[in-house]
Amino acid sequence: MSTDLSFQRCIHPDCGKTYAVSEVLTACTACDNLLDIEYDWSRLPVPGSLREFEAKWANRRNPLDYSGVWRFRNLLPWAPESSIVTIGEGQTILQQSNAVGKYVGSNAGQLFLQYEGLNPSGSFKDNGMTAAATHARMVGAKMAACASTGNTSASLAIYASTAQLFRVVVFVGSGKIAYGKLSQALDYDAKTLQILGDFDDALERVREVSGERGIYLCNSVNPFRLEGQKTIMYRVLEALAWEPPDWIVVPGGNLGNSSAFGKAFAELKALGLITKIPRLAVINAAGANTLYRLYHQQGLRWNDGRTDDAKIDGFFTTMDAEKRRASTLASAIEINRPVNLKKCLRALETCNGVVREVSDQDILDAKAQVGAGGFGCEPASAASVAGAKLLRAEGVIAPSDRVVCILTGHQLKDPDATVAYHSGNRELFDEKLRKQGVTSAPYANSPTVVENNLQKIIEALGV
Repeated sequence: MSTDLSFQRCIHPDCGKTYAVSEVLTACTACDNLLDIEYDWSRLPVPGSLREFEAKWANRRNPLDYSGVWRFRNLLPWAPESSIVTIGEGQTILQQSNAVGKYVGSNAGQLFLQYEGLNPSGSFKDNGMTAAATHARMVGAKMAACASTGNTSASLAIYASTAQLFRVVVFVGSGKIAYGKLSQALDYDAKTLQILGDFDDALERVREVSGERGIYLCNSVNPFRLEGQKTIMYRVLEALAWEPPDWIVVPGGNLGNSSAFGKAFAELKALGLITKIPRLAVINAAGANTLYRLYHQQGLRWNDGRTDDAKIDGFFTTMDAEKRRASTLASAIEINRPVNLKKCLRALETCNGVVREVSDQDILDAKAQVGAGGFGCEPASAASVAGAKLLRAEGVIAPSDRVVCILTGHQLKDPDATVAYHSGNRELFDEKLRKQGVTSAPYANSPTVVENNLQKIIEALGV
């Protein structure tokens, strides 16, 4: 057992090997399972109430208190303040939305959107990347790397370029990254390698290269990333006057967010800082539904940390034999092999969770409703709203339940699908959307073509 106040621990209960925070690891060296960051709270100061964090707002000139991640550093006591790398992440908003709530089927005042698109790189990834960059600084990393569908690469690149800490290389799959995201990695001076394959191939290669050359890996197998992502839930609680909602609904890709959220609530409950844990709904795109298939079709569960690895291995063996590839317009969750699968299973158990899949048609329709309600989001974000609508239709979520849908990224991350959906251009629609099963755009807001004539314009305006 580690004698440190904070340490890394293997998540498998029959192993539980511990490591110092100063070690750079992405898996247990004894059994190859994932690692958690844990704390010896018996020797650490525990806040008497979550309301104590409200005092940080009075000290916003301190960069650590300005950060929506590090103002909660008393709940993340692994990093010395002198090592923390922050660029003002976490200035996000929880917006109550009656327009989207009506679409979902919730009562007025009960549907909330947690908009992570306001982060510096435009996605939730910054919550985790500030923690990964901080740990990289602590261990003296000279080069950092990630595989990415786009948001991770943008986030890692902006932290490296702003803080000037280390060189960055990002691995992306060919044809599997939105230009809005790729442009960020290029503009922020990251070395970008396009692998002839998809995200799963890119992640496998970057893990090999990082292990071979001692490069600091910043994907969500990095346990420090998930510590930062826990703070999304702290901010949700803060916005709700520290009263947990009934449901958290989140898109499921690599399953880092769902894993982090479950860990956050388990820790807060164990510390006596909340009395209720929200239920968790993880929403896959139907074209990238590994979690849904394993959870519903094969009954895979956390099972107190003793997951049925034979089921997982068999699933992936069959997937490879059938040459199944993830395929969805929601590029941020277009992932076949979610690395945080086991941690997500734990979160589902902790939060009495559910898993659902939604079609690309469902996702784009929900995205249009989110936009009409005042927030532009990338397609993957809208999976949470589409999932909430499905769960309402099933009666799993009650109309009176207080529901928080996580919007993970900004609309301009992936504008192509948005333009195709709304444009009214049949050729563009067919090219971009139909091959993914999107056959209609019932909520399209198409532009009106009008002659360059004052009277015609007035007639078109109907005024």
